[in-house]
Amino acid sequence: MQPEGPYRFTEASGVCQVGSAWWAVDSQDRLLTVAVLEGAAAADQPWREAFTNAADTLAQTPGGPRYVNADFAAARPWVAYPAEVENAADKLFGLLGMPLRSPHLEPVGDLATRAMPATTPVAPATPTSGVPSSAVPASGQPASGVPASGVPISGPPTSGIPTSGIPSSGIPSSGVPVSGAPGSGAPPVWAAHATGSPVVATPPADPPAAHPGPADPGPPHDPFASPARRIQPSPPSRPRTGLRLGVAALALAVLAAGGGLAVWAATRGADAPPPAGPAGAFPTATPAAGFRPWSQAAPYSAQERALATAAPGLVFVEAVFNGYLRDGRTGALLNPTPVTFQRRCSGFVVDPAGHVLTNGQCVAPDEPVARERALYTLGRILVAGKKLTSGALDGWVRSRTAGTRFTGKEPDRPPSSQVFVQLNQATGGLTGTPAIAGEVVRTRAADAGDLALVKVARPDLPGVELGDAAALTPGGVVVVAGYHTVDADFRDATYTLRSKTVQVTATDTGQGTVPLFRIGDDIGIYSHGGVALDPAGRVVGVLTNDRSGAGGANRAVVPVTAARELLAEAGVAPTLGDADRLYRRGLDAYFTGRDATAVSQLDAVARGGNGNELAEAYRRSAADRQQLTAAAPEQSNLPTVLFSGLGGALLAALAIGVVLLARRRSRR
Repeated sequence: MQPEGPYRFTEASGVCQVGSAWWAVDSQDRLLTVAVLEGAAAADQPWREAFTNAADTLAQTPGGPRYVNADFAAARPWVAYPAEVENAADKLFGLLGMPLRSPHLEPVGDLATRAMPATTPVAPATPTSGVPSSAVPASGQPASGVPASGVPISGPPTSGIPTSGIPSSGIPSSGVPVSGAPGSGAPPVWAAHATGSPVVATPPADPPAAHPGPADPGPPHDPFASPARRIQPSPPSRPRTGLRLGVAALALAVLAAGGGLAVWAATRGADAPPPAGPAGAFPTATPAAGFRPWSQAAPYSAQERALATAAPGLVFVEAVFNGYLRDGRTGALLNPTPVTFQRRCSGFVVDPAGHVLTNGQCVAPDEPVARERALYTLGRILVAGKKLTSGALDGWVRSRTAGTRFTGKEPDRPPSSQVFVQLNQATGGLTGTPAIAGEVVRTRAADAGDLALVKVARPDLPGVELGDAAALTPGGVVVVAGYHTVDADFRDATYTLRSKTVQVTATDTGQGTVPLFRIGDDIGIYSHGGVALDPAGRVVGVLTNDRSGAGGANRAVVPVTAARELLAEAGVAPTLGDADRLYRRGLDAYFTGRDATAVSQLDAVARGGNGNELAEAYRRSAADRQQLTAAAPEQSNLPTVLFSGLGGALLAALAIGVVLLARRRSRR
């Protein structure tokens, strides 16, 4: 059965006991290799953690394959590699001790030799012994190629896979093939990368005798034997001193060459520069002052990739309202001067024309919401003028809410409003450059998704890609991102993007006609209108206020289907611009280690001037890695010299042995 994911799967390229590898094509017709954890292993937490750790270990190993996309929280976890990265899936499953074979080959050997190897996935911190419950594939078919003794049918013995406690036939009394438990509980070899501790391979235990029987009684009695010796022993042979000397010389030559290689291996790293990796990948200062994905997620992880993809298209939204508070019956002004207040939230660009999706109550609040906010604003003015105490503010607002109206300059006109958006890092209260003016085009009520569509005056801004709401399932994991500030005074505070990896906890149908999804954490009061992302960095939901709990925090997610419906109503087709597609190709190159391509493509985006600061940040990082690679010293020729010397020593020892053997024969 084909895997589920964002790709079109074409053909299986390999299978093993716990998963498979597939050829796949993405939305831009690029060829990839996708490794999938399947069967009972996909339902077993130790195996899932082992699969995740193995992929991250390879990605963080210098020269190891780096994946471009992954979903470790899926029902069948998967990880995708570019097709040009050879044998990536083979290396991943090989690191798990489960080598791939051709999907067109039948299992080799009989039932006794087809038991699954006795290996247990181990979490990074605590190695666990025994066999996970998912050690047998879901199909029930025994794995091929490894006999129960731990020795493959062909090739050298499998190291690191103890098999003590396995019957020689691999079949328990029930007749069902099982895999044995590791005798020592030692983690597989790949786990050393995750734990930081050395892993010692345990040799396979000797198999028990196939047909045990009574002890050997010795040679049978010969009734015709005579006590007299009939055959005299041969005289002792001459000592083979020459041959022994030749063997000794050969052994000394091998030891000398091996010692030289050991010394070289132990000292070669002293002069070599550290490999380029996550710790030193980014320059100390980058132009992306507002947001650094690599500081909010594990380097080269799916989370970092998702944030790097979507973050340039996220915007800070500020709506400014200006109007008058009047007595609801008489129309008399409560204050002779207008009241002005702001509402702040997050949003995201959906097309090159400058359409922005955001939270509806932020930019177009219902009249009761706007009236209450205006009363609080006027109340704070009265507190500042000593006409009202701060302790009496809430009561003053409650006493006037029902009998007050918030209008425009004329009693029959609504209050005026303006909307402004800012990219990257934002400043509150800013109405001039770099803030970009916009206007509300269309809204959805609070109980129908609480969304708004805004058209800004600047085209060709960085945009996001809309994904599939199927990624929002209880128990699933998404990355949420939105704007946040730590400044005490919100009026001119600095706002930056913030992100978290959160779990979808439940489905909520109690807030209107659109079913919402609850998440287990939030990123602050200004995050409504922000996004929930899948591993590919596509928007699968919009953050909104959870009115049913969590103290009113933004822990509810509107599925992206509601956003698509609003766009369709307004006649807007969500699409990426040319610069967006080029930026994503540059990120593909960056996360797969093709630094020259990444530098070229990301530089073109940065010079395009569409406000994508992350393009320049990742371009600099790729250039830094490229320089580190170019500055690495050429490989020493010492191994060549040592191996040449070893070959000469072997030839000399062989010649000595031949000469000595010839002399011994000539003396006979």
